[in-house]
Amino acid sequence: MKLIQDKYRKARGGYSRLLEISCSSCHKFICNYQKDGPGIIKRMYVDRISNADINGKILACPNCKNVIGSLGIYEKEQRPAYNVKLGSISKTIIKLS
Repeated sequence: MKLIQDKYRKARGGYSRLLEISCSSCHKFICNYQKDGPGIIKRMYVDRISNADINGKILACPNCKNVIGSLGIYEKEQRPAYNVKLGSISKTIIKLS
């Protein structure tokens, strides 16, 4: 998988990493996500999510049905994003070669 390089990545300093997102309760894989810039994951932009079976306004764990976040529009950039509930996900950095 290749990282997306666009104006959003450049606006956050050009620093990106690929993360494997899983449920914090049952540790089931949810998706891969490209995180641009430093800091915690507050929202997950729809165009940065891959390898996921996501449809609808609620992002939930496919195994335990724990609600991860809800779909909304990030007003500052006018981009669709899931607002992630604090403590609902675990992340692991994927090394790209």
